[in-house]
Amino acid sequence: MPSRSEDVVAHYAAHLRAERHASPHTIRGYVADVRQFLAFVGAPTPAAVRPEAVRHWLRAVGDTVARTSTARKLAAVRGFFRFLVDVERLGADPTAGIATPKAPRRLPAHLTLDDIDRLLVTPRPDTLLGLRDRAMLEVLYSSGVRVGELVGLDWEHVDAETDCLRVLGKGRKERVVPFGRPARRALADYRARCAEAGLAVQGGPVFRNARGGRLTARSVARLMERYVLVSGTTAKATPHALRHTFATHMLGAGADLRAIQELLGHASLSTTQRYTHVDLRRLMEAYDRAHPRA
Repeated sequence: MPSRSEDVVAHYAAHLRAERHASPHTIRGYVADVRQFLAFVGAPTPAAVRPEAVRHWLRAVGDTVARTSTARKLAAVRGFFRFLVDVERLGADPTAGIATPKAPRRLPAHLTLDDIDRLLVTPRPDTLLGLRDRAMLEVLYSSGVRVGELVGLDWEHVDAETDCLRVLGKGRKERVVPFGRPARRALADYRARCAEAGLAVQGGPVFRNARGGRLTARSVARLMERYVLVSGTTAKATPHALRHTFATHMLGAGADLRAIQELLGHASLSTTQRYTHVDLRRLMEAYDRAHPRA
């Protein structure tokens, strides 16, 4: 088995790819954090790293980046050493017992119903790309899927009879999510225009760029920025904000938190529970405005 730090990091990256089914973006981030850590502590091999070195690195990192970034970097390093212990490359984890920095709990950004109404009608319905973008926005808000799940959709993943999508989420976990009538109409109009243009509608990507290739998550974000400006929406409207908006509006209308967890594909209910804080803030604001003795 390799013992040099770089070889062991490569082994860890292969583990993340094959066993954890991590995305290329996640793997790049984790590997970069681990390499930066090893360069900072100056240990010739991971076996030479001691808890004191981890604490020293953590203090240095905490002076330069936000707590959320510090926590993410520690998670990458902790995962690296736990992996080495699991494969019996190390006898002890030097990060064990080191507390993760607590980050301030931020409420997810979301749009109001008025914001949503203005945003969703902004794309032009008389062009192929306009129909694509309207369908894209409707699906994001109607289903709550992640932008990576959206751009990964193929036509075979869209069930027009049951109004459901089959998406591949984090950790390559598949789930089925429903979408509403406006999203169904937008998808049908877009699909019909694709067929007229000679584009495949039985297989291949649902959302294509102007050259016919699969749309990327970054392209979706750029398109949303443009539509936010045109619509006059003042809220911070990103693809992820539409996911938050989906969950917030579902909860506000009385949906069960467990059901929202399943729809969003959250592994832990604690992640979904953030939306209870959003709804509580809305209720408190209404109370303060309306109650005579608030």
